[in-house]
Amino acid sequence: MRAAVLTEPGALSVVSVPEPSCGPGDVLIRMRGTGLCGSDLAVHTGRRRPPSLPWILGHEGTGRIVELGSEVSGPRIGQDVVIEPDYCCLTCEPCRAGRTSACAGRAAVGLTVPGLLSDYVVAPAAFVWPVAAHLPLEDLVCVEPATVARAAMRRSGIAPGQSCLVIGAGSQGLLLCQALVGHGVTVFVQEPNKARLDRARSLGATPLPPDVDELPCLFETSGAPGVVEQGLRRLAKHGTAVLIGMNTAPLGVSPRDLVAGQITLIGSMIYDHPVDFAQTVSALESSTAPRLGAVVSDGYPLDDVQEAFTAAYTASGKVWVDLS
Repeated sequence: MRAAVLTEPGALSVVSVPEPSCGPGDVLIRMRGTGLCGSDLAVHTGRRRPPSLPWILGHEGTGRIVELGSEVSGPRIGQDVVIEPDYCCLTCEPCRAGRTSACAGRAAVGLTVPGLLSDYVVAPAAFVWPVAAHLPLEDLVCVEPATVARAAMRRSGIAPGQSCLVIGAGSQGLLLCQALVGHGVTVFVQEPNKARLDRARSLGATPLPPDVDELPCLFETSGAPGVVEQGLRRLAKHGTAVLIGMNTAPLGVSPRDLVAGQITLIGSMIYDHPVDFAQTVSALESSTAPRLGAVVSDGYPLDDVQEAFTAAYTASGKVWVDLS
């Protein structure tokens, strides 16, 4: 089968690799599409090292079941599915408490185990979610990052009628803007890239005016150094800051400022199984839900995967690879 493999930082090739075998609790999936995100780009550039090279990237995937393991019941051959690409152990204390995002044994597809940019993949049946056959691929490749966005919104406690600031309008920030607007929140967005800002506006967000502050909630999605500190200055007392984007730079904020402002800081890491993915998949079927694919800007065939990654650094929206 074909797979897109990273051979060295910045270099991707489409090569032939063995087709994976289906274990007793697994399903074999013929992949149809895989989205690209900042985590993929971090591995692509070498900022995050994969366990080995060559390495198959990608974790935002959708496909169709073609084989069932001997112990699998429920999923069916021919069923379209999306993959929840963080395989938690389900037995440790955080997993038993419903905080599977904190599972120390979690296998992160595309990061700690091989990814989804290939013709076929094997996934544990517990982590595949059936979806309707009529849904566009552009929507389905956005389910995983949309779940990240919805989990951050859930953890924030933000209520309809409130307002917030979203920093960063990459694909993660765009999906968060979309989810918040759908939740009845007034969304202000800060983004230096005009094309991304325009796309956020098309989703119902408003570019941040210079005089808006005293906001009850902040969501930081970019991971850019220094922007959390800027955003905190826009928060009202008792405000909540939800950090989604990552970098390794220390925060330039004093404990005194956080205490005096009675600020709540929340680190929102992916999502928790099964509740968050279940809610996103359920929302796909809602007649009033916005199309997740509205954040998509570019699609590429697998043979052009290097061009897809190059585009993803500056694209106005989500970039995905068509494997159908």
